[in-house]
Amino acid sequence: MKTLLMTLVVVASLVGVESFAADARPNVLVILADDLGWGELGCQGNTEIPTPNIDSIAKNGIRFTSGYVSGPYCSPTRAGLMSGRYQQRFGHEFNPGPTAPDNFGIKQTTIANRLKEAGYATGMFGKWHLGDGDSHPLKRGFDEYYGFLGGAHTYLETGKGRAAILRGDQPTEKTEYTTLDFGREAEKFIDKHHQKPWFVYLPFNAVHSPMEAPQKYLDRFEKIADKKRRTMAAMLSAMDDAIGGVLGKLREHKLEENTLIVFFTDNGGPTPNNASTNGPLNGFKSSVWEGGVRVPFLMQWKAKLPAGKVDDRPVIQLDIQPTALAAAGVAIKSEWKFDGVNLLPYLTGEKQDSPHDALFWRFGHQRAVRSGDWKMTDIGEGAKLFNLAKDIGEKSDLASTEADKLKQLEAAYAEWNNSNIEPAWGKANRGGGKKTNPDQTKKKKKKTAA
Repeated sequence: MKTLLMTLVVVASLVGVESFAADARPNVLVILADDLGWGELGCQGNTEIPTPNIDSIAKNGIRFTSGYVSGPYCSPTRAGLMSGRYQQRFGHEFNPGPTAPDNFGIKQTTIANRLKEAGYATGMFGKWHLGDGDSHPLKRGFDEYYGFLGGAHTYLETGKGRAAILRGDQPTEKTEYTTLDFGREAEKFIDKHHQKPWFVYLPFNAVHSPMEAPQKYLDRFEKIADKKRRTMAAMLSAMDDAIGGVLGKLREHKLEENTLIVFFTDNGGPTPNNASTNGPLNGFKSSVWEGGVRVPFLMQWKAKLPAGKVDDRPVIQLDIQPTALAAAGVAIKSEWKFDGVNLLPYLTGEKQDSPHDALFWRFGHQRAVRSGDWKMTDIGEGAKLFNLAKDIGEKSDLASTEADKLKQLEAAYAEWNNSNIEPAWGKANRGGGKKTNPDQTKKKKKKTAA
């Protein structure tokens, strides 16, 4: 009898260990800002607009000073995030515009699909901008969805028709302020699923236009004379509060230690539109200058990653999916054809080199490639060459004095671009790459939000 009892204790202990191992998989929280410039956060050096909650992610984790996105525009960046692949691989090079073609949408397997298959609860709260129908969030791996499908939305009303705020696939009736609403919905999801691994995608529409903020947030920045910038500051402050609520929910359920958190923004600030600045960077949203594609990029996982680290190695939003899947214990398959890489071994010190030999951009006639400190930038006026370590603002063109380096980057770009296809909508035939199926680009129009 004594031997039997000891055996049962050992078996129970082993079962407990296995159960703990399953439960110990980290939660994944991806927070996306919209049209936020590289220089706007406190952790990026801004002293005008306090962002303590966003800054805490950098304080408790890693701040990437060379964090990038694969497109200088809203929808393409989101397509790259969801797929882990350069969006030019599958024709998602541009926004759909106010009138979208029938073929617009994300047809790739998403990070939500893969984490859901791995047993994660999946929820999305905010701006989608990746299509409807078969491309609706509920058809792309999310168990729960609250947000809007288009590219822009008022902050103070729910909207109607295709511009409605949806819960699942049904319009909602009341909105206080979308930024705060999206944060609260994420909090409720964490409350509901805190006893199992979960994935939350929280893409705010702040600080994208229209420029709207509650008076209590405007009052925080009454000393800012420029009305547009004052409103942008208020919108950013509200987003920081909403993120603070979500981070507080993690602490409430003792989940902060074992949650992988990523914060970034979809492109650089469109300064003329929303007064969000890109610091020392050249250019704005919609360009492949640094100001269009280099963004605030933060990552925290207290259980595994160092705190307060600044990393200047180039990373990109395409890395988020393979990193999250590796953290969740999901084996990455070669047939998924990720362009992103698992960053974990680079961040823990297991690997000392750079995660990428080169990063690439194509946006119609614009193109760019970064390799090490060198960047070739061509906005349609001829290739220019910059050493970003010495010239982050892309002011001193070295193309004439470093012809061999420029030739090297041009060759790397041509090889990368050979695996791309032409845009499936938008400015067709402007980017090069392989031909698409003609049936894929027929433009039977339907209305959608801009």
